Formats: sequence, structure tokens, C-alpha cells
Amino acid sequence: MKNTKTVRIVATASLLALPLIAVAAQPASAVTTSMTLTLSGGPLLISAPASADLGTATASSEGILYTAQLGEVIVSDDRAAAAGAGWVASAISTALTPTAGPAIAATYIGYSAGTVATTGTVTTTDNDPSTIIGVSPVVTATAITGSNTATWNPTLDITIAGTFVAGVYTGTITHSVL
Repeated sequence: MKNTKTVRIVATASLLALPLIAVAAQPASAVTTSMTLTLSGGPLLISAPASADLGTATASSEGILYTAQLGEVIVSDDRAAAAGAGWVASAISTALTPTAGPAIAATYIGYSAGTVATTGTVTTTDNDPSTIIGVSPVVTATAITGSNTATWNPTLDITIAGTFVAGVYTGTITHSVL
């Protein structure tokens, strides 16, 4: 007899719990929370090689046009700009100065970005300045949305007159981005 009562109590308790479970699944009330997330923009940066060996040119009494690649230049734009923003990368060169004799003036150094590889939404234009004696735009980016990168390996065109002496010529190119 004890077994029958125990079964009835368990069965009754189970039946009483079912409506409570069904009622507990229904929310008594609901609340909607509005959310805000602020995404801040990062920096606009440019990097270029610390040094570059442009190779060896062979002098000629008639003068030569010597071309050499500088190395990879990269613009990283993490400003997360709204549609339509842009940037301009520029370069300026010093003269190429030997240990003795006249220097090759910066007016004789041209710059071509060539192919520009990009990531993100950006349209780039190689400006091909014939000289970089003053700060000269070398790559212009337009139609930007969000973050982007642009990478190029510029070719320098150096006009060397037949009057220059043999030796090692040194100079610098400074890149900037706005």
C-alpha cells in the first residue's frame, strides 16, 4: 500500500509542475535596450625603405637616363573615413652628392609609382612627377570608404650628364602623406 501512495504523490506532483513550466516559459514583461557603439578612426601612415642601393650606372660622354627602383612604399589609412575621403602621398629628394665633384641636382630625378596594389575601397592615381625637387604628389587616393592600404615600388629616373665624375653618390628621398 505504501507503494501505491508514493506513486500517486509522485504522479500528482508531476502533473502540478507541468502548468508551472509552461507558464514560466512566457515572459511576464519585455524591455528593449537601444545600443550605441563608437568606432574611432586610426592613423594615416606612410612607410618606405630606410635605405636603398640604386645599383651602378655607367658613365657616358653623351649622358644617360638611369632608372632604378627605390623599394616598397606603403600607405596605411585606418581613419575609417566616410565615402569620398582621400589622401595624397608626396615625395621630395635631395641632390645626389659624391665625395668629390659636382652633385646630381634633384631637378634631374623623376619618380613613377607604377602599379599601385590596394586593399579596401580606394581608387589610386600615379602622378608621375618629372622631378621631385620640391614636395611633389606621387600617388593620389580618392573614392575611399573605410580603411585601406596602397603599396607601390617607385621607379626613379635619374638624368646623369656626361660631365659627372665616377664615385658613390648619396642623397635622400622623404615621403609624406596627408
